[in-house]
Amino acid sequence: MKKTIRGKAAKLSRRTFIVGSAAAGGGLALGFSLPPGFGRAVAQTAGEGTEVNAWVLVKPDDTCVIRVARSEMGQGTITGLVQLVAEELECDWKKVKAEQITPGQNLARKRIWGEMSTGGSRGIRTSEDYVRRGGAVARMLLLQAAAEEWKVPVGELTVADGVVTHGPSGRSLSYGKLAAAAAKLEAPDPKAIKLKDPKDWKIAGKPMKRIDTADKLDGSKIYGIDIKLPGMLCAAIKDCPVFGGKVASYDEAKIAARPGVRKVVKVKDTAVAVVADTWWRAKTALDALPIVWDEGPNASVSSARIAEELKEGLGAGATNGDRQNGDALKAIETAAKKVEAVYGTPFLAHATMEPMNATVRLSADKAEVWVPTQNAEASLAALSESSGVPLANCEAYRPDLGGGFGRRGGTQDYVHQAVAIAKEFPGVPIKLIWSREEDQAHDFFRPISQCRLAAGLDASGNLIGLHARVSGQSINATLNPAGIVNGKDRRQLQGLWEEPGDAQLGYTVPNLLIEYVMRNTHVPVGPWRGVNTNQNAVYMECFMDEVARAAGKDPLEFRRALMAGHPKHLAVLNAAAEKGDWGKPLPAGVHRGIAQFMGYGSYSAAVAEVSVSDRGQLTVHRTVLALDCGHAVNPDQIAAQVEGSVAYGLTATLYGECRVRDGRMVDLNFDTYPIMRLAEMPKVETIIVPSGDFWGGVGEPTICVVAPAVLNAIHAATGKPVRQLPLKNVRLV
Repeated sequence: MKKTIRGKAAKLSRRTFIVGSAAAGGGLALGFSLPPGFGRAVAQTAGEGTEVNAWVLVKPDDTCVIRVARSEMGQGTITGLVQLVAEELECDWKKVKAEQITPGQNLARKRIWGEMSTGGSRGIRTSEDYVRRGGAVARMLLLQAAAEEWKVPVGELTVADGVVTHGPSGRSLSYGKLAAAAAKLEAPDPKAIKLKDPKDWKIAGKPMKRIDTADKLDGSKIYGIDIKLPGMLCAAIKDCPVFGGKVASYDEAKIAARPGVRKVVKVKDTAVAVVADTWWRAKTALDALPIVWDEGPNASVSSARIAEELKEGLGAGATNGDRQNGDALKAIETAAKKVEAVYGTPFLAHATMEPMNATVRLSADKAEVWVPTQNAEASLAALSESSGVPLANCEAYRPDLGGGFGRRGGTQDYVHQAVAIAKEFPGVPIKLIWSREEDQAHDFFRPISQCRLAAGLDASGNLIGLHARVSGQSINATLNPAGIVNGKDRRQLQGLWEEPGDAQLGYTVPNLLIEYVMRNTHVPVGPWRGVNTNQNAVYMECFMDEVARAAGKDPLEFRRALMAGHPKHLAVLNAAAEKGDWGKPLPAGVHRGIAQFMGYGSYSAAVAEVSVSDRGQLTVHRTVLALDCGHAVNPDQIAAQVEGSVAYGLTATLYGECRVRDGRMVDLNFDTYPIMRLAEMPKVETIIVPSGDFWGGVGEPTICVVAPAVLNAIHAATGKPVRQLPLKNVRLV
């Protein structure tokens, strides 16, 4: 197996693959080159179809099976990618099916499908070019096959809905009849193909129905947690409740006689698992197992202590990331009016509906895992590393995910655990399922942080200086130390960057200082849908409202005055304001808030309408969200993702909080970590701002504007800013 680095061939060792695929945030940290023509078919036929190229398999009935490398977790990535391939393929959308390839297949074909990570709202935007070219290559091969069949120039042929027609003679052939001949031809250079102009799209860019919903509706879909294999045993696990602790002892004899119990397995130094014939028997036996924990030095850590450490970071001291122009500190100090505030956001859990799980079967020369994963290559790497089986003899099978949100990306802790348990049962499939409590206790949480902000206004109420200092935990320090360059971790300032293109701050301030101070805790952290844009948008956008009010200006107009040179930020802000009826009368007791921010290559803005009762009861009546993601592959999917982001963002705003007591997480189920109910969901209106000149993300960008728009509306309703989340801990009146 080889990879290409700067045009030179190099051997790819198992160790190199493992290290690369474990990089935080998703993708495999290896470059790849697509072979010319995206590869001729290795086997001319597969099952009932013929592989025209790596991306497209055509069946005799003209069904086109399109291969997809990314994961599906409800976000619609598979449908979107299939639309892009089908658009260039010119096939019949009614005869399209999707097929997910495995990382083993990908490696065996020199990673012809590219990297397989699905995170950071990159599923479509980082693969759109080469998947479209894959569809275009397949179309040209099919056209060439028809031209050779009829002995006519390709230029005389047209294709529509999977049927190639020769206009002068009126002859036609369907893709199903041409596929076998097309698969034998030499593929053209995909880079030389001119892709369709998006304005000419007929399948992409349209609100096509998703292709992955039927089995969800009829209950036949198999998630990872549903996997059943012959002779399978089930495992439940408990890790030390205090991060950094380990197992001191346990008494296996106390549960050895329980029905179905096969074995107690110590997993590394920190966890204990029980294996039984059913998961419930394993789980209840584990609950009854006497375990003594060595909780280690972190057993005294509390939320209050962590808060004090973060507060300390807001003072003087070395920074771990900054952005500066002008002299913000001097401008603020000498300003006609000064505004100051401190905000804070807590740890958050991913709370996926499907808890972590993996099914592993090991034999002497083969290792397999069935796992819901956002990064199938990382799962394969974890399987190989933990089992010691060479990559070529490993395979990872990836069912759709029952939620991901960043949890099922690079960490793969549940795969490592499942392999460790399966080693005790050679040849026997072992399905490990975490309980909800284990899932909440041993997440890689959204980082906790605080932010101190200060602003200076001149006599006319113009913003002349802005200083923000974020003190909080670093994802890179936990998962990707290589991401900290020269002691600076700019990832934690996501959404506040100067550079355009991914997470730029949408304001121009003459004197600006933005700092990050790293204050790590013993609690592991990782990407959480929207990652650091969520917290940073709360800090910046809520403070912008405070500064606007101090200046005596309308929050919308105040923002507009700072957005010269940021036309796309301004466009979504204006779109949300117009659709959200900014400035128009509201019913008595209802108030509006507004916010804008950028992340994942897309521009977002929101208007929220809320009311607060005399007893402090909050009702969010309406949200209007504008999104410019550049090219819109499926408008209906985009609207669905925006609606989901409101539910996810509002849940965090209202309730989300993972507290620490005695070194352990204490919010272990939905009784103390609630998810918002349907009755609490506001009306959501989505505006797609059609700039159409770039590729941005969709799944995560709009989450970051939900909370600040709501908080700013609360400020308008009560006259008091909300600076700490979640709202369940805040008295609004």
